[in-house]
Amino acid sequence: MAPGWLQVVCLLLLGMRAAQGTTMDMQNAAAMAAGLCNTRPTDLVFIVDSSRSVRPSEFEQVKVFLAKVIEGLDVRPDATRVGVVNYASRVKNEISLKATRTKAALTKAVSKIEPLSTGTMTGLAIQFALNVAFSEAEGARVKSQGVSKVAIIVTDGRPQDNVREVAARARDAGIEIFAIGVGRVDMNTLKQMASEPLEEHTDYVESYSLIEKLTKKFQEAFCACSNSATDVVFLIDGSKSVRPENFELVKKWINQIVDKLDVAEKGAHVGLVQYSSTVRQEFPLGRFNNKKDLKEAVKKMDYMERGTMTGQALNFIVENSFTVNQGARPGVAKVGIVFTDGRSQDYIGDAARKAKENGFKMYAVGVGNAVEDELREIASEPIADHYFYTADFKAMTQIAKKLQINVCPEENPCECDSIVKFQKKVEDALQALTKKLESVTKRIAALENKIV
Repeated sequence: MAPGWLQVVCLLLLGMRAAQGTTMDMQNAAAMAAGLCNTRPTDLVFIVDSSRSVRPSEFEQVKVFLAKVIEGLDVRPDATRVGVVNYASRVKNEISLKATRTKAALTKAVSKIEPLSTGTMTGLAIQFALNVAFSEAEGARVKSQGVSKVAIIVTDGRPQDNVREVAARARDAGIEIFAIGVGRVDMNTLKQMASEPLEEHTDYVESYSLIEKLTKKFQEAFCACSNSATDVVFLIDGSKSVRPENFELVKKWINQIVDKLDVAEKGAHVGLVQYSSTVRQEFPLGRFNNKKDLKEAVKKMDYMERGTMTGQALNFIVENSFTVNQGARPGVAKVGIVFTDGRSQDYIGDAARKAKENGFKMYAVGVGNAVEDELREIASEPIADHYFYTADFKAMTQIAKKLQINVCPEENPCECDSIVKFQKKVEDALQALTKKLESVTKRIAALENKIV
């Protein structure tokens, strides 16, 4: 497909947007581009409060919010499945995960949900989701398939039952919980339900009329771009100050991040380097193209237990890890994740600067006695987004949750890899424009006849 043709299409799209007015406004143009971005495989269940404190008009606004989030998802049996649990004093499974259908059908099903208008048994609803909505019988996929399980709870009041324990059981079962509170909601209840970090998993809006503003957050939360190819290298401090029990926590932390990546031949490739007084490549980029084998290799990493030559290690990934000979792919984003628990015994400045000059996105993670000035020197700009520190190894899981590697960029439809899908959208839009232009042409001809 010739690039010149694509440029013409882009110009036509701009022309259509101007000519068609309300027929194709800015929102629809953005939706066209967004449709090219796939969401990561997820079993998503909305748990929606429809107690008597939620007015009918407010419940309608909740349904609009659900529909808009669904619109941004890649709804398919092998991608994202959506379920809806409606609750008050009782619980009703409105949409099952096994009934995954087209977005249009899902949106229609959501529009037909009626409020139950009784009490507020939020704990009961979470228990139902754990036992029923997220069960294999209802269409949830098994853990081994690497599918995320997410619950989004929307509530406006204080529950009449206990939520703390049942929410903890749900989280322990691998369900990531987002809690949205509206109006008179009890904020402590939201915190008891939500996953860590709480600031990322709790939201509050003053009224149901404002809930739509959260749509973008959840669309981005599930986004995994079609061009998600990334070369990621972990650079792990194996010095004696880490200690064996903490080194095991570090390995779990690495695998927690791996779980968030789209590990595949055309997706994310991961390499692992350990350093102490010397540098040792555990495995290069591209050796493992699935999460299972990759995580097993991480678990087998032996602890070196010597010094802390961070500068030497940084130079190794610059000179070796991100080269084509070691599996790096030309034109693919390069990400380095550096972990350390202490001050480097050599100079890090030159290697840290060279890594960033080469275009590598560098994350610096420090624990315990790590020197924060060194972490900042390693981290890419903006430093606040690429540098993390915690005093305790056990708190590293929170860093893994905050560290966002796969970020969905704003895609230019004229540069997107998914050109077939884009072409189809363009052809449909052109057909609509052609019909409109024919109508306008007839009107102009009629006017010309009157003038003559």
